[in-house]
Amino acid sequence: MRASSSSSSSSSSWMQSVQDSSNGFWDSLKKAAFVIGSGLFFLVAFRNSVTWHLQRFWGASGDFWQAQWTRLYTVFNRNEASLFFIGTMLVPTLFFWMFNGFLMIVDMTGKPAFITRYKIQQDKKSPVEVERVWRAVKKVLCNQLFLSVPLLVLTYTVMSWRGEPCAPELPTFHWVLLELAVCGLLEEVLFYYSHRLFHYPFFYKNIHKLHHEWTAPIGVVSLYAHPVEHVLSNMLPALIGPVLLGSHMATTSLWFSMALIVTSISHCGYHLPLLPSPEFHDFHHLKFNQCYGVLGVLDRLHGTDDKFRKTKEYERHTLLLSLTPLTKSIPDMPKKQVTSQPWTRPKNK
Repeated sequence: MRASSSSSSSSSSWMQSVQDSSNGFWDSLKKAAFVIGSGLFFLVAFRNSVTWHLQRFWGASGDFWQAQWTRLYTVFNRNEASLFFIGTMLVPTLFFWMFNGFLMIVDMTGKPAFITRYKIQQDKKSPVEVERVWRAVKKVLCNQLFLSVPLLVLTYTVMSWRGEPCAPELPTFHWVLLELAVCGLLEEVLFYYSHRLFHYPFFYKNIHKLHHEWTAPIGVVSLYAHPVEHVLSNMLPALIGPVLLGSHMATTSLWFSMALIVTSISHCGYHLPLLPSPEFHDFHHLKFNQCYGVLGVLDRLHGTDDKFRKTKEYERHTLLLSLTPLTKSIPDMPKKQVTSQPWTRPKNK
């Protein structure tokens, strides 16, 4: 009878634990929806006032870009499929490899010193082994060629059904800004939750562990991932915004280029002046169970940045506006010296 009572009590406590966990998860989702929804409302409410001034500042430049687009549209004889592929695949990929090509030279040679002095994890081996870098490059090229290209063909098909992704008229400047903001918020949501999913033991062991081979990442590692992860966590969060919004190819090209450069900066391992801080994601590669998102909004809501916020890396997580590396201006706490105790002869019993 006592055993039955104990079993019943254990079962009810387990059910209560599951229910509490479920309630916590849904509460977190509600908070996320509220914050992101409020952000979207703010953007919609102010896009016609604040961005109107930016549109005026854009002025003749807008006419300039429209003229260039019309000329390009004519040169390609209105071949929208080719235009879409060039704008959404070739242009962003060119930016990605130009940026990371330079960083790879720095990583493999350890020069020039005016770049390496901004390295975040100063204690890690530098320069990086050449073979390791080339192994990452091959994997990234395979992901881009065999996964990104087919996905973009599918994206073009879907967007063509819904509208005209290569319309003759470019969108207005303030509309582009709004779409970029929405794309960023959607990417934050999809990347955060897919990324956390890949940290569950089964998915981590079989899929995500490949990406985390680099505890001190370099820029090109941003796309160094298992094929499943590349599709679900790298491509899908970036694609969903333009597809849902029916974005113009010009906006989509700009968004993809920005997304690739930002993720490269997040992985590059150098906190360079005037560039977004990579401290957040670098800390994720160092500690594994912190800082899952891009913007950090959902990490704050879910408490997955609590340890990060107690570190020197968090203090350095800011835009660097001087030439002094933050590892110098905000140095790590000195490691505690282990004082050796004088050796004493054990007492005789």
